[in-house]
Amino acid sequence: MPLNCGIIGLPTVGKTTIFTALTRVKAEISNYSSAKNPNLGIIAVPDPRLDRLTEMFKPRKKVPATVEFVDIAGLASAASKKEGANQFLAHIRDSAVLAHVVRCFEDPEVPHVSNRVSPADDIEMLHLELALADLETVDKRSEKLQKELKDPAKKKDAERELAAYAKIRPALQEGRPARSVALEPEEAEAVKRSFLITMKREIYVCNADEEGVRGGNRHIEAVRKIAQAEGAECVVICGKFESELADLESEEEKAEFLAELGLAESGLSALIHAVYHLLGLRTFFTAGEDECRAWTIHVGDKAPAAAGTIHTDFEKGFIKAEVYRYDDLIEYGSEHAVKSAGKLRLEGKEYVVQDGDVMFFKFNV
Repeated sequence: MPLNCGIIGLPTVGKTTIFTALTRVKAEISNYSSAKNPNLGIIAVPDPRLDRLTEMFKPRKKVPATVEFVDIAGLASAASKKEGANQFLAHIRDSAVLAHVVRCFEDPEVPHVSNRVSPADDIEMLHLELALADLETVDKRSEKLQKELKDPAKKKDAERELAAYAKIRPALQEGRPARSVALEPEEAEAVKRSFLITMKREIYVCNADEEGVRGGNRHIEAVRKIAQAEGAECVVICGKFESELADLESEEEKAEFLAELGLAESGLSALIHAVYHLLGLRTFFTAGEDECRAWTIHVGDKAPAAAGTIHTDFEKGFIKAEVYRYDDLIEYGSEHAVKSAGKLRLEGKEYVVQDGDVMFFKFNV
């Protein structure tokens, strides 16, 4: 499964406006009929720590971590039964996590697909369509598994998977996502074979107007209530505002623009960080005169795996890693001072890399 985030939602909620602000690439605004050609974008992950390292080491190059976003066409009611549904659903299945954009603004010039703005109804409509698509997948898969029950070599696995579907099916029939169903670890592993869309983790993105970003509104509160009940995260964005912010050239101008609204960071930055963490990703750094770079690892990765993100030879011939914390560098002011304070450590193959580690690898191939 690729490490990417699919942007989903009903038509006219502002998905493509948000995607364009994220990528700075003009994307085609389309509805379901264009689902065969989703918009793709590789987004740099904003990280003040990398900026600070660059100031301190003054390298020739700065390289941020990245994450991929996919702008998937708007989903209308009964869309899963329309022409092109297979391609449309495939784009969602190919996404590791989902950013569900919900319209939280009133604008008579931008008609709503249901002729009224109701986030709760919009969320229910989209979840129902995805649940119906998964229900069809479950029924087809169950039919195949019934045949496998006759094969002694496959019977045990088939029984386990069917038991999971027996729990999931009622939820899907009610329009609830499969992820809301409590499964045994073996059952959860078994259903991965069917790539159910509603098993994917989801983050809600409230697309509001500037007033909503500043002080909230009833639509945003409705989404937050739903997100809280599901244990999901909720980010508030003004697509129009983010587009204007992205057009500013200097970081100083952007900071002033945000300050005027009383914001510490843009909604897009908050979304990127939320998606990065939802994907289970974390960052370590390498820093020197040639380059300061943010490297992406998974939560729980050990030092050799982190070394392998730089080069496979680093992982194969891993000996040890010199490690110190970014926070220690800021506290002591220089790499030399960190070493003098005894904060630089030598770590071996079993070291679990932490977010914010600054590392130098020693290897022998």
